[in-house]
Amino acid sequence: MSRNDGGRDTYREFTDAVNMKPGELSTWLETDESKHVGWRKKGTKGGESVGHESGRKIIDLLRRRRADLDAADYKHMRKVIGYVHRHMAQRPSGDIRHTRWRWSLMNWGHDPLKG
Repeated sequence: MSRNDGGRDTYREFTDAVNMKPGELSTWLETDESKHVGWRKKGTKGGESVGHESGRKIIDLLRRRRADLDAADYKHMRKVIGYVHRHMAQRPSGDIRHTRWRWSLMNWGHDPLKG
C-alpha cells in the first residue's frame, strides 16, 4: 500500500472489505446481536464494543465524499481492512449464519454471507 497513492488503494481496499451499505449497517448496529459481541476497551463496564464503535465510523465514512476524507479517516479504513482480513482467515466450520464470528464482522461492515 503506497503512501503516495493519495489514498486510492486504501479507499478501494476499504470498499472491497466493507460490503454492507450505510443503511444496512445502521439497521444492523441497532440489533441486540450487534450490541452483545466484540471486545470492550479496558476500563469500560458494559460500554460499546470497539467493533460497534467502528461500525458507526464506517457509516460516516461511506456517507462522505472521498474528497472530504482526512488522514485519520484513512487510518481507520486501514484498521477496518486489517480486521476484516484477519477475521475472515479465522472462519469457523459449519453454518455461520447465527454465530458471534459473523456478527462481529458485520459490526465492521462485512457480512460474510454476501457474495
